[in-house]
Amino acid sequence: MTGPATLMPNGNFKIQLNQNGLTNGIHKKNGSCMKTKTNGAGNRVGSRRGGQESFEQAPMYVAVMTYLGFGIVTLFGYFRDFLRAVGLEKCNVAQEREELKGFVPLYQDFENFYTRNLYMRVRDNWNRPICSLPGPVFDLMERVSDDYNWTFRLTGKTIHNVINMGSYNYLGFAENNADFLKTVADKMCQYGVGVGSTRQEMGNLSIHLELEQLVATFLGVESSMAFGMGFATNSMNIPALVGKGCLILSDELNHTSLVLGARLSGATIRVFKHNNMHSLEKLLREAVCSGQPRTHRPWKKILILVEGIYSMEGSVVRLPEIVALKKKYKAYLYLDEAHSIGAVGQTGRGITELYGLDPADIDVMMGTFTKSFGAAGGYIAGKKELVDYLRVQSHSAVYASAMSPPVTEQIIRAMKCIMGLDGSTVGQRRVQQLAENTRYFRSRLQEMGFIIYGNNDSPVVPVLLYMPGKVVAFCRAMLERKIGVVVVGFPATPIAEARARFCVSAAHTKAMLDQVLHHLNEVGNDLCLKFSRRKYTPQPELNIETDFGLLI
Repeated sequence: MTGPATLMPNGNFKIQLNQNGLTNGIHKKNGSCMKTKTNGAGNRVGSRRGGQESFEQAPMYVAVMTYLGFGIVTLFGYFRDFLRAVGLEKCNVAQEREELKGFVPLYQDFENFYTRNLYMRVRDNWNRPICSLPGPVFDLMERVSDDYNWTFRLTGKTIHNVINMGSYNYLGFAENNADFLKTVADKMCQYGVGVGSTRQEMGNLSIHLELEQLVATFLGVESSMAFGMGFATNSMNIPALVGKGCLILSDELNHTSLVLGARLSGATIRVFKHNNMHSLEKLLREAVCSGQPRTHRPWKKILILVEGIYSMEGSVVRLPEIVALKKKYKAYLYLDEAHSIGAVGQTGRGITELYGLDPADIDVMMGTFTKSFGAAGGYIAGKKELVDYLRVQSHSAVYASAMSPPVTEQIIRAMKCIMGLDGSTVGQRRVQQLAENTRYFRSRLQEMGFIIYGNNDSPVVPVLLYMPGKVVAFCRAMLERKIGVVVVGFPATPIAEARARFCVSAAHTKAMLDQVLHHLNEVGNDLCLKFSRRKYTPQPELNIETDFGLLI
Protein backbone atom coordinates (compact mmCIF):
# COMPACT_ATOMS: atom_id res chain seq x y z
CA MET A 1 0.00 0.00 0.00
CA THR A 2 1.22 3.44 -0.85
CA GLY A 3 0.39 6.79 0.53
CA PRO A 4 -1.18 9.69 -1.35
CA ALA A 5 -0.15 9.71 -5.00
CA THR A 6 0.65 13.07 -6.56
CA LEU A 7 0.10 12.60 -10.26
CA MET A 8 0.69 16.16 -11.42
CA PRO A 9 4.05 17.80 -10.79
CA ASN A 10 2.49 21.21 -11.33
CA GLY A 11 -0.06 20.58 -8.59
CA ASN A 12 -3.17 20.86 -10.73
CA PHE A 13 -4.74 17.83 -9.15
CA LYS A 14 -3.86 14.90 -6.96
CA ILE A 15 -5.24 11.44 -6.45
CA GLN A 16 -5.53 10.12 -2.96
CA LEU A 17 -5.37 6.38 -2.38
CA ASN A 18 -6.73 4.45 0.54
CA GLN A 19 -7.97 0.94 1.09
CA ASN A 20 -11.36 1.80 -0.33
CA GLY A 21 -10.03 3.00 -3.68
CA LEU A 22 -9.63 6.37 -5.26
CA THR A 23 -10.91 9.44 -3.53
CA ASN A 24 -10.42 13.18 -3.70
CA GLY A 25 -12.56 16.25 -4.03
CA ILE A 26 -14.06 15.04 -7.28
CA HIS A 27 -13.74 11.26 -7.41
CA LYS A 28 -15.56 8.93 -5.08
CA LYS A 29 -14.13 5.59 -4.06
CA ASN A 30 -16.22 3.71 -6.63
CA GLY A 31 -14.55 5.55 -9.48
CA SER A 32 -17.37 8.01 -10.07
CA CYS A 33 -16.52 11.44 -11.34
CA MET A 34 -18.26 14.76 -10.92
CA LYS A 35 -20.93 12.96 -8.91
CA THR A 36 -21.92 10.82 -11.89
CA LYS A 37 -21.08 7.25 -12.69
CA THR A 38 -18.06 6.61 -14.85
CA ASN A 39 -19.62 3.79 -16.81
CA GLY A 40 -23.04 3.09 -18.10
CA ALA A 41 -25.37 4.69 -20.56
CA GLY A 42 -26.94 8.01 -19.95
CA ASN A 43 -24.07 9.54 -17.98
CA ARG A 44 -21.65 12.37 -18.63
CA VAL A 45 -18.22 11.78 -17.22
CA GLY A 46 -15.74 14.50 -16.42
CA SER A 47 -12.13 13.56 -17.05
CA ARG A 48 -10.31 16.67 -15.89
CA ARG A 49 -7.90 17.71 -18.58
CA GLY A 50 -9.34 15.08 -20.86
CA GLY A 51 -12.63 16.95 -21.18
CA GLN A 52 -16.04 15.39 -20.73
CA GLU A 53 -17.25 12.02 -21.95
CA SER A 54 -20.80 11.25 -22.96
CA PHE A 55 -22.54 7.87 -23.27
CA GLU A 56 -26.19 8.83 -23.49
CA GLN A 57 -28.75 6.05 -23.43
CA ALA A 58 -31.24 5.90 -26.27
CA PRO A 59 -35.00 5.93 -25.57
CA MET A 60 -36.53 2.53 -24.89
CA TYR A 61 -38.48 2.45 -28.14
CA VAL A 62 -35.21 2.71 -30.11
CA ALA A 63 -33.81 -0.42 -28.44
CA VAL A 64 -37.10 -2.27 -29.04
CA MET A 65 -37.18 -1.30 -32.71
CA THR A 66 -33.51 -2.26 -33.12
CA TYR A 67 -34.01 -5.77 -31.78
CA LEU A 68 -37.24 -6.08 -33.75
CA GLY A 69 -35.39 -5.15 -36.93
CA PHE A 70 -32.75 -7.79 -36.35
CA GLY A 71 -35.47 -10.30 -35.56
CA ILE A 72 -37.33 -9.64 -38.82
CA VAL A 73 -34.16 -9.88 -40.90
CA THR A 74 -33.23 -13.13 -39.14
CA LEU A 75 -36.66 -14.65 -39.86
CA PHE A 76 -36.37 -13.71 -43.51
CA GLY A 77 -32.90 -15.25 -43.48
CA TYR A 78 -34.27 -18.61 -42.34
CA PHE A 79 -37.04 -18.36 -44.95
CA ARG A 80 -34.52 -17.70 -47.72
CA ASP A 81 -32.36 -20.60 -46.52
CA PHE A 82 -35.46 -22.80 -46.86
CA LEU A 83 -36.01 -21.55 -50.40
CA ARG A 84 -32.38 -22.31 -51.25
CA ALA A 85 -32.65 -25.79 -49.75
CA VAL A 86 -35.65 -26.69 -51.93
CA GLY A 87 -34.10 -25.14 -55.03
CA LEU A 88 -36.44 -22.14 -55.39
CA GLU A 89 -33.62 -19.64 -54.89
CA LYS A 90 -30.11 -19.76 -56.25
CA CYS A 91 -27.45 -20.45 -53.63
CA ASN A 92 -24.43 -18.19 -54.14
CA VAL A 93 -22.45 -19.21 -51.07
CA ALA A 94 -19.43 -21.53 -51.11
CA GLN A 95 -20.46 -25.20 -50.85
CA GLU A 96 -18.67 -28.49 -50.35
CA ARG A 97 -17.90 -30.51 -53.46
CA GLU A 98 -19.80 -33.74 -53.86
CA GLU A 99 -16.69 -35.90 -53.46
CA LEU A 100 -16.01 -34.28 -50.05
CA LYS A 101 -19.47 -34.79 -48.56
CA GLY A 102 -18.23 -37.50 -46.20
CA PHE A 103 -15.48 -35.34 -44.70
CA VAL A 104 -15.70 -32.83 -41.87
CA PRO A 105 -17.20 -29.76 -43.58
CA LEU A 106 -14.81 -26.95 -44.39
CA TYR A 107 -17.67 -24.45 -44.64
CA GLN A 108 -19.94 -24.37 -41.60
CA ASP A 109 -23.36 -23.51 -42.95
CA PHE A 110 -24.82 -22.21 -39.67
CA GLU A 111 -21.76 -20.08 -38.89
CA ASN A 112 -22.17 -18.31 -42.22
CA PHE A 113 -25.82 -17.46 -41.59
CA TYR A 114 -25.10 -13.86 -40.57
CA THR A 115 -22.81 -13.24 -43.55
CA ARG A 116 -25.17 -14.93 -45.98
CA ASN A 117 -28.43 -13.31 -44.96
CA LEU A 118 -27.61 -10.06 -43.19
CA TYR A 119 -24.21 -8.80 -44.32
CA MET A 120 -24.87 -9.47 -48.01
CA ARG A 121 -27.86 -7.13 -47.92
CA VAL A 122 -25.62 -4.20 -46.96
CA ARG A 123 -22.27 -5.25 -48.43
CA ASP A 124 -22.22 -2.32 -50.85
CA ASN A 125 -21.44 0.02 -47.94
CA TRP A 126 -17.96 -1.44 -47.38
CA ASN A 127 -14.80 -2.11 -49.39
CA ARG A 128 -15.53 0.64 -51.88
CA PRO A 129 -12.63 1.11 -54.34
CA ILE A 130 -10.85 4.48 -53.96
CA CYS A 131 -8.78 5.75 -56.88
CA SER A 132 -7.04 8.80 -55.41
CA LEU A 133 -5.13 10.02 -52.39
CA PRO A 134 -7.26 9.40 -49.26
CA GLY A 135 -6.85 12.97 -48.04
CA PRO A 136 -9.62 15.34 -46.93
CA VAL A 137 -11.37 14.49 -50.21
CA PHE A 138 -11.01 11.49 -52.49
CA ASP A 139 -12.31 9.98 -55.72
CA LEU A 140 -14.42 6.84 -55.69
CA MET A 141 -14.90 4.26 -58.45
CA GLU A 142 -18.61 3.72 -59.04
CA ARG A 143 -19.78 0.12 -58.87
CA VAL A 144 -23.14 -1.64 -59.09
CA SER A 145 -24.43 -5.12 -58.33
CA ASP A 146 -26.77 -7.16 -60.49
CA ASP A 147 -27.24 -9.98 -57.97
CA TYR A 148 -28.03 -8.23 -54.69
CA ASN A 149 -24.43 -7.58 -53.57
CA TRP A 150 -23.04 -11.06 -54.21
CA THR A 151 -20.80 -9.63 -56.93
CA PHE A 152 -20.00 -6.11 -58.15
CA ARG A 153 -18.99 -4.61 -61.47
CA LEU A 154 -17.40 -1.25 -62.13
CA THR A 155 -19.34 1.16 -64.33
CA GLY A 156 -16.24 3.04 -65.48
CA LYS A 157 -17.46 6.25 -63.86
CA THR A 158 -15.71 8.09 -61.03
CA ILE A 159 -17.34 9.97 -58.16
CA HIS A 160 -15.09 12.98 -57.64
CA ASN A 161 -14.37 15.09 -54.55
CA VAL A 162 -16.07 12.97 -51.92
CA ILE A 163 -15.39 14.47 -48.48
CA ASN A 164 -13.44 11.89 -46.49
CA MET A 165 -14.83 11.51 -42.97
CA GLY A 166 -13.61 7.98 -42.38
CA SER A 167 -9.81 7.86 -42.73
CA TYR A 168 -7.45 8.16 -39.75
CA ASN A 169 -5.66 11.08 -41.38
CA TYR A 170 -5.73 13.08 -38.15
CA LEU A 171 -2.96 15.57 -38.93
CA GLY A 172 -3.28 15.55 -42.71
CA PHE A 173 0.11 13.92 -43.36
CA ALA A 174 -1.46 11.55 -45.90
CA GLU A 175 -0.63 13.99 -48.67
CA ASN A 176 0.98 14.09 -52.11
CA ASN A 177 2.63 17.50 -52.05
CA ALA A 178 5.87 17.00 -53.99
CA ASP A 179 7.76 19.58 -51.93
CA PHE A 180 6.85 17.87 -48.65
CA LEU A 181 7.68 14.42 -49.98
CA LYS A 182 11.06 15.30 -51.48
CA THR A 183 13.02 13.70 -48.63
CA VAL A 184 10.87 10.56 -48.94
CA ALA A 185 11.69 10.35 -52.65
CA ASP A 186 15.38 10.89 -51.92
CA LYS A 187 15.45 8.07 -49.36
CA MET A 188 13.69 5.76 -51.80
CA CYS A 189 16.39 6.48 -54.38
CA GLN A 190 19.09 5.87 -51.76
CA TYR A 191 17.74 2.71 -50.06
CA GLY A 192 15.13 1.37 -52.48
CA VAL A 193 11.57 0.40 -51.67
CA GLY A 194 12.01 -2.89 -49.81
CA VAL A 195 14.62 -4.25 -47.45
CA GLY A 196 14.37 -7.98 -48.10
CA SER A 197 15.55 -9.01 -44.65
CA THR A 198 14.80 -8.83 -40.95
CA ARG A 199 16.34 -6.26 -38.61
CA GLN A 200 18.53 -8.94 -37.00
CA GLU A 201 20.04 -10.01 -40.31
CA MET A 202 20.66 -7.60 -43.23
CA GLY A 203 17.75 -5.22 -42.76
CA ASN A 204 18.96 -2.96 -39.94
CA LEU A 205 19.40 0.32 -41.80
CA SER A 206 20.74 3.57 -40.41
CA ILE A 207 17.40 5.22 -41.15
CA HIS A 208 15.70 2.75 -38.77
CA LEU A 209 18.06 3.74 -35.97
CA GLU A 210 17.38 7.41 -36.67
CA LEU A 211 13.62 6.82 -36.44
CA GLU A 212 13.87 4.94 -33.15
CA GLN A 213 15.99 7.66 -31.57
CA LEU A 214 13.53 10.29 -32.78
CA VAL A 215 10.53 8.39 -31.38
CA ALA A 216 12.22 8.05 -27.98
CA THR A 217 12.97 11.78 -27.94
CA PHE A 218 9.42 12.64 -29.02
CA LEU A 219 7.88 10.51 -26.27
CA GLY A 220 10.40 11.44 -23.59
CA VAL A 221 11.52 7.87 -22.86
CA GLU A 222 14.86 6.06 -22.88
CA SER A 223 14.48 3.91 -25.97
CA SER A 224 12.08 2.69 -28.64
CA MET A 225 11.78 0.07 -31.37
CA ALA A 226 9.90 0.35 -34.67
CA PHE A 227 7.93 -2.43 -36.37
CA GLY A 228 6.60 -2.69 -39.90
CA MET A 229 2.98 -3.45 -38.95
CA GLY A 230 0.85 -1.79 -36.30
CA PHE A 231 -1.42 -4.79 -35.66
CA ALA A 232 1.57 -7.09 -35.19
CA THR A 233 3.16 -4.61 -32.78
CA ASN A 234 0.49 -5.60 -30.27
CA SER A 235 -0.24 -9.19 -31.24
CA MET A 236 3.41 -10.27 -31.43
CA ASN A 237 4.93 -8.29 -28.54
CA ILE A 238 2.44 -9.01 -25.76
CA PRO A 239 3.30 -12.77 -25.88
CA ALA A 240 6.95 -11.80 -25.41
CA LEU A 241 6.13 -9.86 -22.25
CA VAL A 242 3.80 -12.25 -20.42
CA GLY A 243 3.07 -15.97 -20.46
CA LYS A 244 1.78 -18.81 -18.38
CA GLY A 245 1.51 -17.87 -14.72
CA CYS A 246 0.91 -14.20 -15.55
CA LEU A 247 -2.33 -12.24 -15.36
CA ILE A 248 -3.64 -9.78 -17.95
CA LEU A 249 -6.32 -7.28 -16.96
CA SER A 250 -7.87 -6.01 -20.18
CA ASP A 251 -10.42 -3.27 -20.78
CA GLU A 252 -13.57 -4.75 -22.29
CA LEU A 253 -13.36 -2.44 -25.32
CA ASN A 254 -9.73 -3.11 -26.23
CA HIS A 255 -8.80 -3.49 -29.89
CA THR A 256 -8.63 -6.91 -31.52
CA SER A 257 -4.83 -6.70 -31.78
CA LEU A 258 -4.58 -6.43 -27.99
CA VAL A 259 -7.09 -9.25 -27.51
CA LEU A 260 -5.22 -11.51 -29.93
CA GLY A 261 -1.87 -10.75 -28.31
CA ALA A 262 -3.31 -11.55 -24.89
CA ARG A 263 -4.72 -14.86 -26.10
CA LEU A 264 -1.50 -15.87 -27.84
CA SER A 265 0.51 -15.20 -24.70
CA GLY A 266 -1.06 -18.06 -22.74
CA ALA A 267 -1.56 -15.80 -19.73
CA THR A 268 -4.77 -15.75 -17.73
CA ILE A 269 -7.06 -12.99 -18.98
CA ARG A 270 -9.64 -11.12 -16.93
CA VAL A 271 -11.73 -8.28 -18.32
CA PHE A 272 -12.75 -5.13 -16.45
CA LYS A 273 -15.56 -2.77 -17.37
CA HIS A 274 -14.64 0.03 -19.71
CA ASN A 275 -12.85 2.87 -17.90
CA ASN A 276 -14.33 1.67 -14.61
CA MET A 277 -11.77 2.07 -11.84
CA HIS A 278 -13.89 0.24 -9.28
CA SER A 279 -14.01 -2.83 -11.54
CA LEU A 280 -10.26 -2.67 -12.20
CA GLU A 281 -9.33 -2.25 -8.54
CA LYS A 282 -11.58 -5.14 -7.57
CA LEU A 283 -9.72 -7.43 -9.98
CA LEU A 284 -6.34 -6.12 -8.83
CA ARG A 285 -7.18 -6.64 -5.16
CA GLU A 286 -8.46 -10.14 -5.83
CA ALA A 287 -5.34 -10.99 -7.88
CA VAL A 288 -2.99 -9.79 -5.16
CA CYS A 289 -4.90 -11.42 -2.31
CA SER A 290 -5.84 -14.75 -3.91
CA GLY A 291 -3.06 -15.36 -6.40
CA GLN A 292 -3.36 -18.02 -9.07
CA PRO A 293 -6.34 -20.40 -9.14
CA ARG A 294 -5.98 -23.64 -7.18
CA THR A 295 -2.35 -23.13 -6.15
CA HIS A 296 -2.80 -19.57 -4.84
CA ARG A 297 0.76 -18.81 -5.77
CA PRO A 298 1.49 -15.15 -6.54
CA TRP A 299 1.15 -14.15 -10.17
CA LYS A 300 4.47 -13.81 -11.94
CA LYS A 301 3.31 -10.54 -13.50
CA ILE A 302 0.11 -8.53 -13.60
CA LEU A 303 -0.24 -6.52 -16.83
CA ILE A 304 -2.97 -3.93 -17.39
CA LEU A 305 -3.89 -3.42 -21.06
CA VAL A 306 -5.60 -0.15 -22.06
CA GLU A 307 -5.88 2.15 -25.07
CA GLY A 308 -5.36 5.90 -25.18
CA ILE A 309 -8.40 6.59 -27.38
CA TYR A 310 -10.83 3.73 -27.97
CA SER A 311 -11.45 3.58 -31.70
CA MET A 312 -15.12 2.54 -31.60
CA GLU A 313 -16.23 4.65 -28.63
CA GLY A 314 -14.10 7.78 -28.98
CA SER A 315 -13.49 7.67 -25.23
CA VAL A 316 -10.19 8.57 -23.55
CA VAL A 317 -8.58 6.30 -20.98
CA ARG A 318 -8.63 7.51 -17.36
CA LEU A 319 -4.88 7.29 -17.19
CA PRO A 320 -4.12 9.11 -13.90
CA GLU A 321 -6.34 6.74 -11.92
CA ILE A 322 -4.96 3.68 -13.68
CA VAL A 323 -1.39 4.79 -13.02
CA ALA A 324 -2.25 5.26 -9.36
CA LEU A 325 -3.80 1.78 -9.14
CA LYS A 326 -0.89 0.24 -10.99
CA LYS A 327 1.54 1.72 -8.46
CA LYS A 328 -0.63 0.75 -5.54
CA TYR A 329 -0.85 -2.92 -6.54
CA LYS A 330 2.62 -3.20 -8.15
CA ALA A 331 1.28 -4.07 -11.60
CA TYR A 332 2.61 -3.21 -15.07
CA LEU A 333 0.83 -0.94 -17.52
CA TYR A 334 0.67 -1.38 -21.31
CA LEU A 335 -0.72 1.70 -23.10
CA ASP A 336 -1.82 1.47 -26.75
CA GLU A 337 -1.74 4.95 -28.27
CA ALA A 338 -2.63 4.00 -31.84
CA HIS A 339 -5.31 6.70 -32.10
CA SER A 340 -4.01 9.19 -29.54
CA ILE A 341 -0.34 9.74 -30.40
CA GLY A 342 -0.12 12.92 -32.46
CA ALA A 343 -3.86 13.53 -32.11
CA VAL A 344 -4.17 14.77 -28.52
CA GLY A 345 -2.02 16.79 -26.16
CA GLN A 346 -0.87 20.35 -26.58
CA THR A 347 2.07 19.31 -28.77
CA GLY A 348 0.63 16.01 -30.03
CA ARG A 349 2.49 13.75 -27.62
CA GLY A 350 -0.56 11.76 -26.68
CA ILE A 351 -2.41 10.84 -23.53
CA THR A 352 0.46 11.36 -21.11
CA GLU A 353 0.78 14.96 -22.25
CA LEU A 354 -3.00 15.43 -22.19
CA TYR A 355 -3.03 14.56 -18.49
CA GLY A 356 0.39 16.00 -17.66
CA LEU A 357 1.81 12.63 -16.56
CA ASP A 358 5.40 11.46 -16.56
CA PRO A 359 5.94 8.97 -19.44
CA ALA A 360 8.17 6.97 -17.09
CA ASP A 361 4.98 5.95 -15.21
CA ILE A 362 3.94 3.90 -18.26
CA ASP A 363 5.84 0.62 -18.41
CA VAL A 364 5.12 -0.15 -22.07
CA MET A 365 4.16 2.62 -24.50
CA MET A 366 2.83 1.41 -27.83
CA GLY A 367 1.62 3.38 -30.82
CA THR A 368 1.19 3.20 -34.57
CA PHE A 369 2.37 5.35 -37.46
CA THR A 370 -0.71 4.65 -39.58
CA LYS A 371 -2.92 7.42 -38.19
CA SER A 372 -1.36 10.75 -37.32
CA PHE A 373 1.83 10.18 -39.33
CA GLY A 374 0.32 9.09 -42.64
CA ALA A 375 2.53 6.01 -42.91
CA ALA A 376 2.54 2.41 -41.65
CA GLY A 377 3.95 0.37 -38.76
CA GLY A 378 4.13 0.77 -35.01
CA TYR A 379 6.49 1.21 -32.08
CA ILE A 380 7.18 0.01 -28.56
CA ALA A 381 8.84 2.52 -26.23
CA GLY A 382 9.94 2.63 -22.62
CA LYS A 383 13.03 1.76 -20.65
CA LYS A 384 16.13 0.61 -22.49
CA GLU A 385 16.04 -2.78 -20.77
CA LEU A 386 12.51 -3.38 -22.12
CA VAL A 387 13.40 -2.49 -25.69
CA ASP A 388 16.64 -4.50 -25.66
CA TYR A 389 14.70 -7.51 -24.40
CA LEU A 390 12.11 -7.22 -27.19
CA ARG A 391 14.79 -6.94 -29.86
CA VAL A 392 15.71 -10.57 -29.27
CA GLN A 393 12.45 -12.01 -27.90
CA SER A 394 9.69 -10.48 -30.06
CA HIS A 395 8.53 -12.53 -33.04
CA SER A 396 7.73 -9.31 -34.85
CA ALA A 397 11.34 -8.21 -34.45
CA VAL A 398 13.05 -11.53 -35.19
CA TYR A 399 10.99 -12.87 -38.10
CA ALA A 400 9.24 -9.91 -39.76
CA SER A 401 10.77 -7.94 -42.61
CA ALA A 402 12.18 -4.54 -41.66
CA MET A 403 10.18 -1.39 -42.31
CA SER A 404 10.32 -0.02 -45.84
CA PRO A 405 12.81 2.91 -46.12
CA PRO A 406 10.41 5.42 -47.77
CA VAL A 407 7.81 4.64 -45.11
CA THR A 408 10.45 5.18 -42.44
CA GLU A 409 11.39 8.55 -43.92
CA GLN A 410 7.72 9.58 -44.09
CA ILE A 411 7.41 8.96 -40.35
CA ILE A 412 10.61 10.89 -39.64
CA ARG A 413 9.41 13.77 -41.81
CA ALA A 414 6.02 13.96 -40.09
CA MET A 415 7.45 13.62 -36.58
CA LYS A 416 10.07 16.29 -37.15
CA CYS A 417 7.33 18.55 -38.46
CA ILE A 418 5.27 18.02 -35.29
CA MET A 419 8.33 18.64 -33.10
CA GLY A 420 9.32 21.74 -35.05
CA LEU A 421 12.69 20.28 -35.99
CA ASP A 422 12.08 21.18 -39.63
CA GLY A 423 12.30 24.86 -38.69
CA SER A 424 8.58 25.54 -39.15
CA THR A 425 5.44 25.71 -37.00
CA VAL A 426 3.33 23.74 -39.48
CA GLY A 427 3.17 20.65 -37.26
CA GLN A 428 1.98 22.52 -34.19
CA ARG A 429 -0.61 24.41 -36.20
CA ARG A 430 -1.94 21.11 -37.47
CA VAL A 431 -2.23 19.76 -33.93
CA GLN A 432 -4.12 22.90 -32.87
CA GLN A 433 -6.31 22.77 -35.98
CA LEU A 434 -7.29 19.18 -35.23
CA ALA A 435 -8.29 20.10 -31.68
CA GLU A 436 -10.40 23.02 -32.91
CA ASN A 437 -12.05 20.97 -35.67
CA THR A 438 -12.84 18.20 -33.19
CA ARG A 439 -14.53 20.48 -30.66
CA TYR A 440 -16.47 22.29 -33.37
CA PHE A 441 -17.73 19.12 -35.05
CA ARG A 442 -18.73 17.46 -31.79
CA SER A 443 -20.51 20.52 -30.40
CA ARG A 444 -22.56 21.00 -33.57
CA LEU A 445 -23.64 17.36 -33.67
CA GLN A 446 -24.83 17.61 -30.07
CA GLU A 447 -26.77 20.78 -30.80
CA MET A 448 -28.50 19.03 -33.71
CA GLY A 449 -29.75 16.28 -31.39
CA PHE A 450 -27.57 13.31 -32.38
CA ILE A 451 -26.36 10.88 -29.73
CA ILE A 452 -22.58 10.80 -29.92
CA TYR A 453 -20.16 8.83 -27.79
CA GLY A 454 -16.76 9.65 -26.44
CA ASN A 455 -14.56 12.43 -25.15
CA ASN A 456 -14.73 16.04 -26.26
CA ASP A 457 -11.00 15.90 -27.13
CA SER A 458 -11.29 12.74 -29.23
CA PRO A 459 -11.16 13.09 -33.05
CA VAL A 460 -13.02 9.78 -33.26
CA VAL A 461 -16.71 10.73 -33.25
CA PRO A 462 -19.25 7.85 -33.16
CA VAL A 463 -22.80 8.88 -34.11
CA LEU A 464 -25.30 6.30 -32.89
CA LEU A 465 -27.74 4.98 -35.52
CA TYR A 466 -28.96 1.83 -33.72
CA MET A 467 -31.40 0.26 -36.23
CA PRO A 468 -29.89 -1.94 -38.96
CA GLY A 469 -32.09 -0.51 -41.70
CA LYS A 470 -31.16 3.05 -40.83
CA VAL A 471 -27.45 2.21 -40.83
CA VAL A 472 -27.68 1.15 -44.47
CA ALA A 473 -29.92 4.05 -45.50
CA PHE A 474 -27.63 6.56 -43.74
CA CYS A 475 -24.46 5.39 -45.47
CA ARG A 476 -26.07 5.37 -48.91
CA ALA A 477 -27.72 8.76 -48.41
CA MET A 478 -24.44 10.36 -47.32
CA LEU A 479 -22.60 8.97 -50.34
CA GLU A 480 -25.29 10.41 -52.62
CA ARG A 481 -24.36 13.76 -51.09
CA LYS A 482 -20.64 13.07 -51.69
CA ILE A 483 -19.82 12.42 -48.03
CA GLY A 484 -17.76 9.30 -47.39
CA VAL A 485 -18.53 7.76 -43.99
CA VAL A 486 -17.77 4.51 -42.18
CA VAL A 487 -20.70 2.65 -40.62
CA VAL A 488 -20.11 -0.09 -38.06
CA GLY A 489 -22.45 -2.70 -36.65
CA PHE A 490 -22.57 -6.08 -34.98
CA PRO A 491 -20.28 -7.95 -34.29
CA ALA A 492 -17.82 -5.02 -34.22
CA THR A 493 -20.20 -3.22 -31.84
CA PRO A 494 -22.91 -4.39 -29.43
CA ILE A 495 -25.92 -5.57 -31.42
CA ALA A 496 -28.07 -2.61 -30.34
CA GLU A 497 -25.42 0.09 -30.82
CA ALA A 498 -24.68 0.31 -34.55
CA ARG A 499 -23.08 3.60 -35.46
CA ALA A 500 -21.35 5.80 -37.99
CA ARG A 501 -17.77 6.59 -37.03
CA PHE A 502 -16.47 9.98 -38.14
CA CYS A 503 -12.76 10.77 -38.02
CA VAL A 504 -11.95 14.47 -37.92
CA SER A 505 -8.76 15.71 -39.57
CA ALA A 506 -6.69 18.86 -39.41
CA ALA A 507 -6.95 18.82 -43.21
CA HIS A 508 -10.69 19.49 -43.03
CA THR A 509 -11.55 23.13 -43.60
CA LYS A 510 -14.48 24.80 -41.86
CA ALA A 511 -16.34 24.85 -45.17
CA MET A 512 -15.93 21.07 -45.46
CA LEU A 513 -17.16 20.47 -41.91
CA ASP A 514 -20.11 22.81 -42.42
CA GLN A 515 -21.04 20.98 -45.60
CA VAL A 516 -20.89 17.64 -43.79
CA LEU A 517 -22.94 19.01 -40.89
CA HIS A 518 -25.53 20.44 -43.27
CA HIS A 519 -26.07 17.10 -44.97
CA LEU A 520 -25.99 15.27 -41.63
CA ASN A 521 -28.78 17.52 -40.41
CA GLU A 522 -30.85 16.76 -43.50
CA VAL A 523 -30.29 13.00 -43.39
CA GLY A 524 -30.84 12.98 -39.63
CA ASN A 525 -34.24 14.59 -40.12
CA ASP A 526 -35.20 12.38 -43.07
CA LEU A 527 -34.27 9.13 -41.27
CA CYS A 528 -35.28 10.28 -37.76
CA LEU A 529 -31.83 9.75 -36.30
CA LYS A 530 -31.85 12.51 -33.70
CA PHE A 531 -32.49 10.41 -30.61
CA SER A 532 -30.91 12.65 -27.97
CA ARG A 533 -33.20 13.92 -25.22
CA ARG A 534 -30.69 16.43 -23.90
CA LYS A 535 -30.82 20.12 -24.56
CA TYR A 536 -27.51 21.69 -25.51
CA THR A 537 -26.97 25.41 -25.42
CA PRO A 538 -25.52 26.60 -28.74
CA GLN A 539 -21.92 27.60 -28.19
CA PRO A 540 -20.28 30.71 -29.65
CA GLU A 541 -18.70 30.18 -33.04
CA LEU A 542 -15.38 28.45 -32.49
CA ASN A 543 -12.34 29.98 -34.14
CA ILE A 544 -11.59 27.48 -36.86
CA GLU A 545 -11.50 29.91 -39.73
CA THR A 546 -7.93 28.86 -40.54
CA ASP A 547 -7.81 27.36 -44.00
CA PHE A 548 -5.68 24.22 -44.06
CA GLY A 549 -4.08 25.55 -47.21
CA LEU A 550 -2.38 28.17 -45.03
CA LEU A 551 -0.81 25.44 -42.92
CA ILE A 552 1.25 24.07 -45.76
